Amino acid sequence: MADNQKTSRRRFLQTGAAALPGLLLAFRLPAQTKTAAVSNGAKNFAPNAFLKIGFDNRITIFVTRSEMGQGVRTALPMMLADELEADWANIELKQAVPGAAFKGIRLRTSGSGSIYGTWLPLRNAGAAAREMLTSAAAQKWNVSPGECRAEKGAILHVPTGRRLTYGALAAAAAKLPVPEKPVLKDAKDFRFIGKPMRRVDGAGIVSGKAVYGLDVKVPGMRYAVVERAPVLGGKLVRWDDAKTKAVAGVLAVVPVTKGFSNGVAVVAENLWAAMKGRERLNVTWDDRENKDFSSESHAAELRKALDEEAFTTRREGAVEAAFAGASTKLEAVYEYPFQAHACLETMNCIADVKTGACEIWSSTQAPEQAQQEAAKLLGLAPENVTVNVALLGGGFGRRLQIDYALEAAELSKAIGAPVQIVWTRADDMKHGFFHSSTACRMRAALDENKKLIAFCHKTASSDLSVLGPPTRDAQKYSEGWVPWGAFDNPYAFAAYRSEYAHVDSPVPTGPWRAVGYPQNVFARECFIDEVAFALAKDPVAFRLELLDAPLLELGRLKIRRAELRRVVETAAEKAGWSQPLRREKGVRRGRGIACNVYHGETLTAQIAEVAVTDDGKFKVERVVCVVDCGQVVNPLGLEGQIESGIVWGLSPALHKPLTFKNGRAEQSSFQDFDVLRMNEMPRVEVYAMPKDTRPTGVGEPSVPPIAPAVANAIFAATGKRLRRLPFDLKE
Repeated sequence: MADNQKTSRRRFLQTGAAALPGLLLAFRLPAQTKTAAVSNGAKNFAPNAFLKIGFDNRITIFVTRSEMGQGVRTALPMMLADELEADWANIELKQAVPGAAFKGIRLRTSGSGSIYGTWLPLRNAGAAAREMLTSAAAQKWNVSPGECRAEKGAILHVPTGRRLTYGALAAAAAKLPVPEKPVLKDAKDFRFIGKPMRRVDGAGIVSGKAVYGLDVKVPGMRYAVVERAPVLGGKLVRWDDAKTKAVAGVLAVVPVTKGFSNGVAVVAENLWAAMKGRERLNVTWDDRENKDFSSESHAAELRKALDEEAFTTRREGAVEAAFAGASTKLEAVYEYPFQAHACLETMNCIADVKTGACEIWSSTQAPEQAQQEAAKLLGLAPENVTVNVALLGGGFGRRLQIDYALEAAELSKAIGAPVQIVWTRADDMKHGFFHSSTACRMRAALDENKKLIAFCHKTASSDLSVLGPPTRDAQKYSEGWVPWGAFDNPYAFAAYRSEYAHVDSPVPTGPWRAVGYPQNVFARECFIDEVAFALAKDPVAFRLELLDAPLLELGRLKIRRAELRRVVETAAEKAGWSQPLRREKGVRRGRGIACNVYHGETLTAQIAEVAVTDDGKFKVERVVCVVDCGQVVNPLGLEGQIESGIVWGLSPALHKPLTFKNGRAEQSSFQDFDVLRMNEMPRVEVYAMPKDTRPTGVGEPSVPPIAPAVANAIFAATGKRLRRLPFDLKE
């Protein structure tokens, strides 16, 4: 989920001087000291909330984001270690958890913001520690700090070759004033940043030693599954648990009705017994409210909303006059269905509620929210709730919700024992928070000279239900940049309008990787190609023409058109856009392009190559992706993020969506909600524009362009326009 709240360097580094023992970098705040504090008898020195240096020269770095495959447990330590001039072999990692030590420091993982949100804080923390250690060594040797250099976990006196390790200097460094503005390295001096680094978790993951939420076990733990209403919004009426309690190993049957939940939990000695007990549970539901809901009827409501009044969120130029005087008008409707997150590791959580306290073990993207909401549920102070964060077997925005954590907390309190809530695959598919279904109407006006004079993008969708009731204030939609991908359309038009129409839905919706961009960029980039075709212009050349304009400022958003133009040009060059594609009997090939600016930050262009056989089957053979994301911290991590985003965006383009009928989700497993398989994966080439500016996010930006790039490539090969997902050439 995009999250554009920029945490200031000052706030991010704020930590109480008494929170940790040892070398505390008290970054200047009104209530803090200007020197580090020393703790008598401490075995380690803690320069700040992110860093701990031991007398044995071991360096512990606390990772303040959740690891769900995106590589933050590698990239974040790289930034701090580079400025610290640490020896990578001496680094150990620990996962940060909510508490006093990290008060005011963001632990939530969202918005492709892990690296850009910690870029300066972590570098400043490392640089300040390096300067303090250097000064401590200079004092010991009675030399100028300028004669000393930090190098692989030690300070070197250059003229004499004397050397002291960080562990030997930490106590002395703790007594020194904290640098208010530590000097950061020049990019040319980076040792880790910008260099390919293998993931620190890699060996543990492939060997099965890595600990995910489902792997955690605590003494005396019970297991539970929850029977939930089969129909959206169904209410629990009553249940008969006689047959359930007859199942060997079943310990209790308990209602779970607080927080987001509405169901009956079966608690057992093991997970198998809990699942078998649930199968025999007889529950009566009141499901009248949404029993007739279907994804088909909702799609019809979305199309209907495109004909009705909507909120105008951005308007430039005389749109109505342009259409009134147009010699040619183009119009098309694009549709995007519901999607599930389908994380490989299903939702799970362990809670252990005791008198006056609660401890939670969870694969979560939002540990602070889990702590706060669990405290509220249990009537505890937040500091009495401990949240331990395990590795996440996929997140994609689903684990920004903490419904499963609240289920575990409520249930643990009810049974008086630690309990692990486990969602089955069917639970995950049918009862999660889904990606909103969307319809977009695109319109363009051309004058008698075949010139584009107006462009309109109208979106009908549902607000994210996790954010509460939909707003009825057009200004708030504009401030939220809604619709994403339409409000911030990067192209320059003589006249432009974006609109948003909310359509109510009982389907619980939440952040899904790239949130509102995939559906709107799909419509926008495909329709740009339609306009280019009507004008007899090359799709790349037409985009370059529309991007030959000044910086676009939309409040806090800054759309760097000139830089996006260079990204598009580079993609065309790398893909060989002007070169003919390979010819093969019975196969037609085509290339398609799409580009996007993600929240005024990361710029992306993708070119897809497809092969279509005479029987209507197609395969995406190659994808070239060029990204402008500022300084690349870990090139291997960048490639992995771009590739996985392309996988994510291709899955709904090639496979059946999540559907609802009679108020129920119809899919229940990877058999009927398929995801991209290895044999479907195209060859992906990733190119980053060379930059040494502040990094921007890469977790989500590669998702939106892939579907339209493929659709445009299919048109180039076949002349057939595809305006809905998944793609079906036989429609």
